[in-house]
Amino acid sequence: MKRFVDILLRAILTGFAIGIGGAVYLSCDNKYLGAFLFGTGLFVILCFGFNLFTGKVGYAVENKPAYIIDLLVIWLGNLIGTSATGAMLLFTRISGIGDKAAEMCSTKLSDGVISILILSFFCGMLMFIAADGFKTVENPVGKVLMIFLPVMVFILSGYEHCVANMFYFTIGGAWSAKAFGYLILMSLGNAAGGMFIPFVRKGFIK
Repeated sequence: MKRFVDILLRAILTGFAIGIGGAVYLSCDNKYLGAFLFGTGLFVILCFGFNLFTGKVGYAVENKPAYIIDLLVIWLGNLIGTSATGAMLLFTRISGIGDKAAEMCSTKLSDGVISILILSFFCGMLMFIAADGFKTVENPVGKVLMIFLPVMVFILSGYEHCVANMFYFTIGGAWSAKAFGYLILMSLGNAAGGMFIPFVRKGFIK
């Protein structure tokens, strides 16, 4: 039980970190600067050992089926943390960023299912690259680049990140049955993308 509490708490803190990153992204007029600063959230998550669904799901390929329970707890914790952050910011003077989020959410929710899945797939790939790269690259500069570059690429490309969207749906007041359904699609796409590289590299010659 203590283990699951630890997983959940780390996941909730992750939600707050992503919410902070999402808030600064929405606050920036320059999309390139905003995409870079959003990476602060992932930087905090990886440096502090928090649990991000899109950073952990790729390792399902290398773990036992029971790992799926861990992922569900992480997903729930991410939802709690991002929603709490979004809800809290709505009571502040920067709540106006919710208008930009609402516009973004409208675009996402008017998109087709196949498009959402594909955009989520590539985001999942990038998030695994970031998380695994941070863990395996020894050069300190390389570690930082492995965090910020994939994040900038997924944001500027318009790929879909389920945890970031949990925050955007909250602060943009966009939650609905359709939004929740699309969030599940994004999560599945992120999962498929996250597991793609570790699945394929099982066939590599060591």
